[in-house]
Amino acid sequence: MKIDILTLFPESFAPFKESIISRAQKAGTIEINIINIREFSRDKHKKCDDAPFGGGAGMLMSVQPIFDAVKSVLTNKSKVVFPSPAGKVYNNKMAKELAEFEHLIFICGHYEGIDERLIKIFDAEEISIGDYVLTGGEIPSMVIIDSLLRFVPNVLKDGSLEEESFSNGLLEYPQFTRPQVFEGMRVPEVLLSGNHAEIKKWRKQESLKKTKRNRPDLLKEDRNEN
Repeated sequence: MKIDILTLFPESFAPFKESIISRAQKAGTIEINIINIREFSRDKHKKCDDAPFGGGAGMLMSVQPIFDAVKSVLTNKSKVVFPSPAGKVYNNKMAKELAEFEHLIFICGHYEGIDERLIKIFDAEEISIGDYVLTGGEIPSMVIIDSLLRFVPNVLKDGSLEEESFSNGLLEYPQFTRPQVFEGMRVPEVLLSGNHAEIKKWRKQESLKKTKRNRPDLLKEDRNEN
């Protein structure tokens, strides 16, 4: 998979040089390119914002630099993504769907966003990571990319996704490691028993409990689907 990220702040993506995503890039499993939108500005001062028609507070990102930046990497296999609080709320299902594309292009908005015509020209998918507003599209892009890459073959070890939260419609069960007793709290005996059937049963029960407590809406969605 290839991912091109268009941004005014390339340094924001330093975390992609670390950990699992870094290893996947070095192995050639994925390719991530950070593209500075300012390099495409035709303004002599590399200006990338302008006043919105109709007035209002704030500035809008200029059309031309974004258009040219997208066109520089766009192919007939590209999917353009625009993280925006006005988009569809992101979830695990969307992550899996995005992971199927060969090439993704992320436009990181800033100021008051981008010109609506760019969304239409490139048939960009608007995605929100939640009902709140951030100062730019860099953090949402990182969230979306990090989560979708988990579904790209060979990025994670085989089996790593099978029991994670949302993989089976429930939140993941509680996890424990050494020591067996910490601050007076003991690891559940069943996890020390070696009885894998009972451990599996306990984990399913605890997943259900946690989901009922923290995300009862997931159980409602499951019933609606059935």
